[in-house]
Amino acid sequence: MKISAISWLAITTCILLTVTIFSTMNLSFSWVFYLTVLGQVLLVYTVYKVLKDNYTTDKTFDDFYEDYPIGKNE
Repeated sequence: MKISAISWLAITTCILLTVTIFSTMNLSFSWVFYLTVLGQVLLVYTVYKVLKDNYTTDKTFDDFYEDYPIGKNE
């Protein structure tokens, strides 16, 4: 099963939020440290996956916002 770039982003966000919660709860330093390292590695990998994702669209900057196109009477 191939994991999409947005799924990697969600996983990374959950890991880094867990680090914040664990550090607030005064959990053992080793848990916080290893989750921080894992979160940083996942963040770099997520950025790579987002940049290399094979996503195409037919929208241009002329379309402005997708829900409010400027100057187009459709």
